[in-house]
Amino acid sequence: MNNLHQELKAFIIETMNLEDITPANIDDDTLLFSDDGLGLDSIDALELVLGLKKKYGVVIEANDEASRQHLRSVSALANMIENHRAHTG
Repeated sequence: MNNLHQELKAFIIETMNLEDITPANIDDDTLLFSDDGLGLDSIDALELVLGLKKKYGVVIEANDEASRQHLRSVSALANMIENHRAHTG
């Protein structure tokens, strides 16, 4: 399994204070903001965006469709971070 995916799962659990969830409970494609997924809400999104900026240096714009797609799942977040790393070297 991809180390970044595992790292992001742990990061999400810690940032969102998800006490009853482990990284093994989150699939790479689990929807983060769906009732069928983790069920995070808009306040969680703000916390997650701030945490991602602080930890990974990525900036996600609010109210942007591309940003919503980046926050869709662990896989989407990992792709965004890997692209950011590739462009900032």
